[in-house]
Amino acid sequence: MVSFKMLVLILTLFLLQGAGASLIKLNGNGYEDVVIAIDPNVPEDEKLIQQIQDMVTEASTYLYGATEKRFYFKAVSILIPETWQKKNEYEEPKLETYKKADIVIEVPNPPGFDVPRTDQFGQCGDKGERIRLTPAIVLGEKLNEYGPQGKILVHEWAHLRWGVFEEYNEEEPFYQHDGRNVPVKCSDGITGTNKVYACSGGSCSIRNCRTDPKTGKLNKDCMFIPDKVQGEKASIMFMQSIDSVVEFCTEKNHNTLAPNPQNKMCNSRSTWEVIQNSEDYKNSIPMTEAKPPHPIFSLKQIRERVLILVLDKSGSMAGGDRLNRLNQASQLFLLQIIEKGSWTGMVTFDSSATIQSALIQIETDAQRNSLISRLPTAAGGGTSICSGLRTAFTVIKNKFSTDGSEIVLLTDGEDSTISSCFDEVKQSGAIIHTVALGPSADPGLEELAKMTGGVKTSPTDNAQNNGLIDAFSALSSGNGAITQRSIQLDSKGVTLTNEDWMNGTVIFDSTVGKDTLFLVMWTAQQPEMFVMDPSGNIYKNFAVETSFQMAYLQIPNTAQVGIWTYSLKSSAQTLTLTVTSRAANPNVSPITVDSRMNKDTSSFPSPMIVYAEVRQGSLPIVGANVTALIESADGTTVTLELLDNGAGADVFKNDGVYSRYFTAYKENGRYSLKVRALGGTNTQRSRPKVNGAFYIPGWVENGEIKMNPPKPEISEDENQANMQSFSRTSSGGSFIVSNIPTTVPDVFPPNRIIDLEANVEDDHINLTWTAPGDDFDTGRAEEYIIKMSKDILTLRENFDAALQVNTTDLIPNDANSKEDFMFKPDFLIENGTTVFLAIKAVDKANLTSPISNIAQASLIIPSAEDPFSPSAEDPFSPSAEDPFSPSPEDPFSPSGTSISTIVLSVVGTVAAVAIIVSVTVCVMKKKR
Repeated sequence: MVSFKMLVLILTLFLLQGAGASLIKLNGNGYEDVVIAIDPNVPEDEKLIQQIQDMVTEASTYLYGATEKRFYFKAVSILIPETWQKKNEYEEPKLETYKKADIVIEVPNPPGFDVPRTDQFGQCGDKGERIRLTPAIVLGEKLNEYGPQGKILVHEWAHLRWGVFEEYNEEEPFYQHDGRNVPVKCSDGITGTNKVYACSGGSCSIRNCRTDPKTGKLNKDCMFIPDKVQGEKASIMFMQSIDSVVEFCTEKNHNTLAPNPQNKMCNSRSTWEVIQNSEDYKNSIPMTEAKPPHPIFSLKQIRERVLILVLDKSGSMAGGDRLNRLNQASQLFLLQIIEKGSWTGMVTFDSSATIQSALIQIETDAQRNSLISRLPTAAGGGTSICSGLRTAFTVIKNKFSTDGSEIVLLTDGEDSTISSCFDEVKQSGAIIHTVALGPSADPGLEELAKMTGGVKTSPTDNAQNNGLIDAFSALSSGNGAITQRSIQLDSKGVTLTNEDWMNGTVIFDSTVGKDTLFLVMWTAQQPEMFVMDPSGNIYKNFAVETSFQMAYLQIPNTAQVGIWTYSLKSSAQTLTLTVTSRAANPNVSPITVDSRMNKDTSSFPSPMIVYAEVRQGSLPIVGANVTALIESADGTTVTLELLDNGAGADVFKNDGVYSRYFTAYKENGRYSLKVRALGGTNTQRSRPKVNGAFYIPGWVENGEIKMNPPKPEISEDENQANMQSFSRTSSGGSFIVSNIPTTVPDVFPPNRIIDLEANVEDDHINLTWTAPGDDFDTGRAEEYIIKMSKDILTLRENFDAALQVNTTDLIPNDANSKEDFMFKPDFLIENGTTVFLAIKAVDKANLTSPISNIAQASLIIPSAEDPFSPSAEDPFSPSAEDPFSPSPEDPFSPSGTSISTIVLSVVGTVAAVAIIVSVTVCVMKKKR
């Protein structure tokens, strides 16, 4: 059963769901507490701050019009790096941090890769993570390629806030329909031409697109080039850079046929339909004013980190070796995690609170050891959490404002008065990180973390899982440069039943190695310990803290790249080992792993999703082996392999985000997440997956094609350069599950298939997809139901009524396997035929997955006379009469005629009239 206090907490957190780490609030029609952070690595440029304000102001007006006067930007905070020049008008941040910013202005990685984009992990309608822009974008240096900065921001905001997707498709920019190759676009009213822009040896040329003689598809280098002058108003999620585009696609003008991510992920619904289904839309009514109010900007400059440890030493901490484990984790934090230059103090509490140390700025090891000497050594008394917090505020106020300060609150007990200081916490502007140790820690801890934007963790009493160490390891600064933060490379434990060895390896790649520490802990007696580097040098000189049952080894200088080996020999007891390090080079971003669940609470049978983001800077790391370990309150651990396969819970393949559904619920209460990532021979850096504004290849202007520079790409050589094996561990915090029955029934269906593809091969249709499981993406489905129709709406709106494909011989494979199915339809596939197909999976309990993405199979047979002739649909295809005469069959204009065609026709008519007039005048003069 779940306690009443826990039920109240679950309800409170549920009402706060959806925002993730973001502070954004919709107040009336205005978005408040939007945080824009300038990366510490961005060179100082005062113009950038003003340009950010101009961009948001422009975007606010554009957003207001695009949403029918529903939304605008009301209050925005801009975080300025600590290293930039200080000014009196700059405020101190409160809950705003760089790590949790909504919009990040960062140095392009690699150089020149100025591409606006939004990190988006979730399903249709789920909020995104953050928007990434570069200084060049904000300063307006990419207007021709992406359009005005304000329009770019609104495009990205739709990803971030409402979970819509792109209406273009870079990988497949054309599709076949009614015997034609048609550009992927929305709406259909956008006009332009198809061309190939090829560059070689320093010179570039424009030529016509050609078709593949086997498939009838346009060659891959063919691109759609829009007309500069348009009359169409939609859509922002297709080409926001077109001047006339000021709206989202609606149900009326949405192109349901286009194979783009929006149709794939949102079941062919328009972006405006998804926005209308959002909580923002449901909780607002349109305004009447012609223009929105001007945004209010707050300029806030990052300061030194100010942090107080608030540690419980009440009587309950004496049990389960908790006080000793508190000392071990706190020592690791003070030795290794807290950054040099930070201000740190300490408060302990039981029934009342005691100041153990005022704030000290950490510059030397002696100062770290001074704090360590103040850690509690005895436990007793009751639990007064608010006393600890209030005393911490006093310590901070003796030197600084509490705005933006941090408190790490660790407790294992309940406190019926905890809510009495909630208002003070809200007013303080401090960030509270909570560590709920053991099964009885107060349920109000999660609310403290939630209301202040802090990290929440819930380690169990199972020492082997190393949860308390992992919790403190996750508390590196949210504002410092990534190269300054402590990075956890490994965290493992084992319980020995007899005298035995705990052996293992840790992989050091070239991006880490500074300030490396090996930490060993035990529960009974000191083990034999040694560490060996890749060259065979053996280290035994551990600093031993016998009273705290721990020892640590600090590696001097920079740890050698390669495989390090550790060996611990002991009699029967529990041993754990943790390895932490920092970036080897302040100018090179280290490989990092950030992990989390898709929400803070879940009520059975709602599933949860695990996400782990593996990156080097902004570059995704693909091909890694990523594993999630989910620990329930009783210490039991479930292991899940996370996948980056673009199927099931994973939205995009090879974007460095590894995902998986979690349904193996064991009991009600708190769960903890830890993720391990290993990189090997198949691991590589990848081009960032661009969920962002469309890069315009060029424009058709007054009948002339004007190309933009080619979109910046990342070569395979760059991706693989200096790529080595690595190991990382990440704490993903905690979450709460409720309403789990004593006997868990089979209520989880197979996951929705999102990668169905179809192709015509002779007189057959070939389908491929990734297999779902019996329970979402785990196990094996029982059967598939495949339907097809020549009308896409039949499949979307009435799947059961569509023509069923015979799948008698189709036996599902295990989840996440590749499925391949070929069949011959009962009708003749003729030239110009387009067939739409969709699939559902059924499990052994007869539970059915939602309808898949709708795939289409088309047959276009190229002309027998010349299969490689220029596309007949190309409005710029040469003709004998006029080399720029457009084809009368132009499919890219709503009426079959592009704006460029109209312009040329008018010009031609005017010229003809002028010639006739001139000749007539001439003849009349001669007659006279």
